[in-house]
Amino acid sequence: MPKILVTGGLGYIGSHTVVELLNDGFEVAIIDDLSNSERFVLDRIEEITGKKPDFFEFDLKDQERTNQFFAENKVDGVIHFAASKAVGESMVKPLIYYRNNLVGLLNLLDAAKDHHIDNIIFSSSCTVYGQADELPIDEKAPIKKAESSYGKTKQMGEEILEDFARVFDKKIIALRYFNPIGAHPSALIGELPKGVPNNLIPFITQTAAGIREQLSVFGDDYPTRDGTAIRDYIYVMDLANAHVKGLKRLLADENVDQYEIYNLGTGTGSTVLEVIQAFEEASGTKLNYKIVDRRPGDITAAYADNTKAAKELGWTPETSLEESLRTAWEWQKTLD
Repeated sequence: MPKILVTGGLGYIGSHTVVELLNDGFEVAIIDDLSNSERFVLDRIEEITGKKPDFFEFDLKDQERTNQFFAENKVDGVIHFAASKAVGESMVKPLIYYRNNLVGLLNLLDAAKDHHIDNIIFSSSCTVYGQADELPIDEKAPIKKAESSYGKTKQMGEEILEDFARVFDKKIIALRYFNPIGAHPSALIGELPKGVPNNLIPFITQTAAGIREQLSVFGDDYPTRDGTAIRDYIYVMDLANAHVKGLKRLLADENVDQYEIYNLGTGTGSTVLEVIQAFEEASGTKLNYKIVDRRPGDITAAYADNTKAAKELGWTPETSLEESLRTAWEWQKTLD
């Protein structure tokens, strides 16, 4: 079977995708610098799948080490997750985000060019759309100036990849996902933020577990049905499955264009208050929350039109918001 490199493969979405790849018969190598992940995830992946991927601990910003990896390891494709990913944090630490997300990508592409790696899946984001004019958002929606430094790095990353595919005759799929949530059904791996969470769901679960005193809801004056921001929450295993389908499309030369883009979301938007209510119902736990001011970089609403992914990748999400939140809670309870 083909061997796939997964950068950031011990992180949240990366680890779940590694599980899907291994269960599908692929061989996997992981590069991760453990800056926002934990080494024990490697053992959990083996516990779930019965297989242990090769693991290399280093930072892709180290160009010499990146080149050395490709010189010593033959891989048939790359799924590139490794990046800093918090919208709010990116607004106060922009240089870290530009350096991590772009220098690492450039080093990876240089090595892919030199070692003839033709198949690349890029972890992108719906943040590239900014505040869209129309909802749901399809792939033809205009790319507006991103609201956050994180979003700008994903926009720049996509532009770099599009040029790279064209000039060096590579096959690339950019997956623009909406808001990943939940954990593996085994509760052995899940979202594991270091420090104070930047994403809604781990903050909800940590508040329910008593780790955080109170959940802050950023703004109740948005022009939405209850005044709180709307997002499209997609189960992490559904998301992982889409990466495997995208990879198979490239390996089988089924791609129509050298550079392809797919939105990955449920197609349904939920407000923050609706998510809180759904979590309370799924967990049987009441949440202590308060309304605070809006957060810089946040948009009003975003949810996906996933028609293209359904038609071309054969992918549709299968997991409800309530079930996704239940898995997040089961995972949180293992961390107490």
